[in-house]
Amino acid sequence: QLQAYGGGLVQAGGSLRLSCTASGFTFDDYAIGWFRQAPGKEREGVSCIISNGGSTSYADSVKGRFTISRDNAKNTVYLQMNSLKPEDTAVYYCATQRGFACSFYSDWRRANYWGQGTLVTVSS
Repeated sequence: QLQAYGGGLVQAGGSLRLSCTASGFTFDDYAIGWFRQAPGKEREGVSCIISNGGSTSYADSVKGRFTISRDNAKNTVYLQMNSLKPEDTAVYYCATQRGFACSFYSDWRRANYWGQGTLVTVSS
């Protein structure tokens, strides 16, 4: 089971940190991705981190503003979001394909294990 939390309402330019906790499987074997879906838009990949944390990926729209990290001892992946913009408003999900690499991150349909979303709202 994956569970995402940490969303909320923040003003443009502000920061939030999302967390994704896992239970019921060997967390440190799996890459974890963050995805988001804004109203009326398709779900998109935001960031991904491989199983050992040694490699990360980011969407161009968030590079330099978001940082993904993981603490395998706590079965948790974090998404630190800085310099938030109104266009970052979306429901954010964490997900995995239950593999060690982030190959699933480029197409959300390839993720097969999802947590519930957490809403991030950025006001202008």
